[in-house]
Amino acid sequence: MIKARNIHKHYGNLHVLKGVDLQIKESEIISIVGASGAGKTTLLQILGTLDTFDATEDTSLLINNTNIANLSDKEQAKFRNENLGFIFQFHQLLPEFTALENVCIPAFIKGTTKFIAIQKAKELLDFLGVLHRQTHKPNELSGGEQQRVAVARALINNPAIILADEPSGNLDSESAENLHSLFFKLRDEFKQTFVIVTHNNQLAEMADRKLVMKDGKIVS
Repeated sequence: MIKARNIHKHYGNLHVLKGVDLQIKESEIISIVGASGAGKTTLLQILGTLDTFDATEDTSLLINNTNIANLSDKEQAKFRNENLGFIFQFHQLLPEFTALENVCIPAFIKGTTKFIAIQKAKELLDFLGVLHRQTHKPNELSGGEQQRVAVARALINNPAIILADEPSGNLDSESAENLHSLFFKLRDEFKQTFVIVTHNNQLAEMADRKLVMKDGKIVS
């Protein structure tokens, strides 16, 4: 599902990623842990095609059998929309839109008809237990409800891979535990692969594999 080889990333003189090798299987839940500054979020952004890696002869990134280096910016945007879902710590919901509208946005970008997008969004909100909040805007939702809406948005285009950056970092302990359990329920239901950057030890240990990053490398 994901094959990364010798991934390096510089920001000016700062060498953030120092030759990361990574293989992730289909329907696997991977947690990535490490101290702040270890390169976790940078790696996640590169895997999500939100950032680029340094171009060297022996570096490669294959996601869902697609060579990312061969894609133009426009092709990467299309690939990202159709194959990847994102869940962030602070939800990143658009405040002027309702929960339902927020979930539909990636589907509209893909070109899905309004009727089908709304139908699928409602199914996801129902599955996640927040359909009754579909007409509410983000500031009218609890933190846990906002995160479930964000999860529905990540799932709307049936992506092969879900990338999550500190998804429970802004939630109370009960909401965090519910979200963690939800990831495994989603994997079993929809067969997605999850790559989760987290400081939450409970979530990290629940994963199929825990990867530890230190100084820009995966050390275990």
